[in-house]
Amino acid sequence: MILSDKTIFRMLEEKSLVIEPLTKEQVQPASVDIRLGNTFSIVDDSPTGMISLSSEIKYKTITADKYIILPGQFVLATTMEFFELPDDLTAFVEGRSSLGRMGLFIQNAGWVDPGFKGEITLELFNANRCAIELQAGRRVGQLVFAKLDEHALNPYDGKYQGQRGATGSRVFMDKESI
Repeated sequence: MILSDKTIFRMLEEKSLVIEPLTKEQVQPASVDIRLGNTFSIVDDSPTGMISLSSEIKYKTITADKYIILPGQFVLATTMEFFELPDDLTAFVEGRSSLGRMGLFIQNAGWVDPGFKGEITLELFNANRCAIELQAGRRVGQLVFAKLDEHALNPYDGKYQGQRGATGSRVFMDKESI
């Protein structure tokens, strides 16, 4: 079940859902607008010119109110908001259509797990032939919340729990056996 604005406001009031900072205007009929934060990260050049899934990836991170994303460039950014989801609520991240129509693709793997706490790292890609100026504080997408049928048996407590700022990949920390 997708949450309505009425339910979102009630959960915010009860503090069972935390979104900070948040203005009343960000709450839409069935979603919450998310704004661009002020940290941006790009993959640092590697001597080999290759990224490995088993090694830590180095990033260059800057804090700025404006960022120029070049044509064909990929950059990590963050939401201005910090979220705390209860263990019976999940969220879908959706980019703004108005920005997609400019050639700016906004993603984050599209999913926020029950129990997640932190800022959401966004993956931005400029598919346009022109550079695009990004500005901290501008609406870049929305979260659509969905109620689980039961509380999660194992709420999220992974490697991105509590993240702040544009957080790079931690895939190297996976405990997969090959």
